[in-house]
Amino acid sequence: MAVERSVVSQERVGGAFNGWSVLLPVLAVAAADVFLIVTQQPEGWYLFGRVLLLAFCVLLLPGFFTLQPNEARVLVLFGAYKGTVRASGFWWANPLYSGDRVGMAALRSSGLESRGVRTKPASLGPAGRELGRNKISLRARTLNGDRLKVNDKRGNPIEIAAVVVWRISDTAQAFFDVDDYQNYVPIQSESALRHIANMYSYDDGEGTETTLRSNVDEVSEALRGELQERLAKAGVTVDEARLTHLAYAPEIAQVMLRRQQAEAVIAARQKIVQGAVGMVELALSELAAKGFVSLDDDRKAAMVSNLMVVLCSESEVHPVVNTGTLYT
Repeated sequence: MAVERSVVSQERVGGAFNGWSVLLPVLAVAAADVFLIVTQQPEGWYLFGRVLLLAFCVLLLPGFFTLQPNEARVLVLFGAYKGTVRASGFWWANPLYSGDRVGMAALRSSGLESRGVRTKPASLGPAGRELGRNKISLRARTLNGDRLKVNDKRGNPIEIAAVVVWRISDTAQAFFDVDDYQNYVPIQSESALRHIANMYSYDDGEGTETTLRSNVDEVSEALRGELQERLAKAGVTVDEARLTHLAYAPEIAQVMLRRQQAEAVIAARQKIVQGAVGMVELALSELAAKGFVSLDDDRKAAMVSNLMVVLCSESEVHPVVNTGTLYT
């Protein structure tokens, strides 16, 4: 059975007129009409026509609207998408264009909140106020995600969080292809972050393997790419995505800390031993080259052992001075 796919919306320029070019004639006609009604005191059909003209002028007033920089208004007439106005300024459009999306979203959100579900307003301005009238903000927004507890590639529980900078690039997709883009973005961001955390190990990758702790830039770029793929259907462009928190979960943090400390000690020991071997080799070669003393294999072994103890010991070494010969 074939599954019918939803039609992907595409933004197009909406038809709107300069508000001043419409407002001044409307005010002039309305003022003239009121003046004639008051001065001439018409009756019958003439009065009805004057009142009808005045009512028509009043009906045109809801068509005026203003847009600030990086704001847009989606024009919808009886359920049909008629375009988007992006240019800032004072505009007039058909007053029959609907503007109740925010109100309906608020009504739907109130119903969800009464059942204990947290929601967000449909369209908020820079100060957090509702824009209304199908207006939508095009400004860059920051989503500071909560800390998530997930398992990395090796199954270790970790805590991870990310910050996402996003903005609306296609208003038609944001309005018509998802139910509420304000809730769609954080939900998809959380899902993408969990998937990215499952793809990489926290640290100690094999060879050149990318890890969450050592390759933050690569992981952040992978997160941004996955977010862009998920949010494209909502008309959202992801400008940046970066990890803001990364740590082992509290139940294994102490164990992992001891492991990291042990690895650090081992690495330091390896450096010390490598340096000590080089110093012993240099000492023996210098003694042999300058002919200060001739040592057999047993004495060389004893000297190497003593030097390794002195150089590799963690505490201060107190040597025993032999006042006799090397063979007594």
